Amino acid sequence: MRLTDSDVVRAPELGAATAVRHGFFTRSGGVSGGIYKGLNVGYGSDDERGSVAENRARAMAYMGIGDGDFVTPWQVHSPDVIVVDGPFEGERPKADGIVTSRPGLAIGVVTADCGPVLFADARNGVVGAAHSGWRGALGGVLEATIAAMESAGAERKSITAVLGPTITQPNYEVGAAMMEEFLDGDATRERFFAPGRTADKRQFDLPGFIVARLVENGVAASFVGLCTYAEPDRFFSFRRTTHRGEPDYGRQLSAIALRD
Repeated sequence: MRLTDSDVVRAPELGAATAVRHGFFTRSGGVSGGIYKGLNVGYGSDDERGSVAENRARAMAYMGIGDGDFVTPWQVHSPDVIVVDGPFEGERPKADGIVTSRPGLAIGVVTADCGPVLFADARNGVVGAAHSGWRGALGGVLEATIAAMESAGAERKSITAVLGPTITQPNYEVGAAMMEEFLDGDATRERFFAPGRTADKRQFDLPGFIVARLVENGVAASFVGLCTYAEPDRFFSFRRTTHRGEPDYGRQLSAIALRD
């Protein structure tokens, strides 16, 4: 079975560049079963490894990428970014951003509520991907990805960044202490928090914060407007799994590549 356009979220801002292929994959079109039903691409899950491999292969077939020309880092909620020019040898490096200028090599990140950001400078032939939860966004993974793209030949003014499906403010309850960490040194960030159900809770706008950070750093940025928590049949969600008391959760893929 091949994935179709209905199985994948695509951004017009990235799709307009003929030199770039990309996809924010959903859980549609995969072979995994049970709580992982669909296109689970997370090797960090307890899903059958063969099913995860097949799901990843289906995603790459959709993008027209050959076997072995696809890499994702070992994500650890860090600000660390790597620049790659080929498949990894041995253990995957720990990082939350990845950049390449090599045509035909797909790079990506996996998420289940955190923000997947795909970057492209089609004019200079550089693409990137970042896994941006609140810690990564606050810690600088977005800025580090932009800087790594510049080191590979990109120009900041030519970079387009798109945030894929992410948990949104109505479904993202956090503690007031987390808000205080955000406000330390920048009280204007309070605009990303709304009152919670109780005095010690807040609702955090992760997509709003990510897009604002990107714009502040001089790149064109947008959000696809889809919430991972709110659509259980379409997206995996760590928070929804936690609320349901399920033992594990799947991950969806966001990937980008320069055409050969």
